[in-house]
Amino acid sequence: MADYVFKTEPSEYSFAHLQAKGGGVWDGVRNPVALRNMRAMAKGDRVFVYHTGSEKAVVGLARAASAAYPDPKAPSGSTLVVIDLVPVSLLKTAVPLATLKADPEFAESPLVRQGRLSVVPLSARQAARIEKLGEGR
Repeated sequence: MADYVFKTEPSEYSFAHLQAKGGGVWDGVRNPVALRNMRAMAKGDRVFVYHTGSEKAVVGLARAASAAYPDPKAPSGSTLVVIDLVPVSLLKTAVPLATLKADPEFAESPLVRQGRLSVVPLSARQAARIEKLGEGR
């Protein structure tokens, strides 16, 4: 099992929206590096949902309900992919980007070094750290 952060603008598609629908298709990713990260995912991988914009915080946990597959809305021959996600839980405490930037565990992470990257892999230690911080400990 691998761990990732998916970034979203909450006004467009929030974690609450994912919860209300009971899951959904994660689409709209265009960055080649983010797409490569999505293609590496497998069913069952954990996804920490990060709200961009004014929130700038990890807010929830989801799970990949599928591996990446070709975007059915994309033109023929496109390299775009999507992934099915199901919500797991809202974090008890949102984990702000400022907290992650101050944590040495994330010093080399694309999460803090490449702010525009919308799909970011996490090490097991980084995922565990977000979980701990999200529990309010």
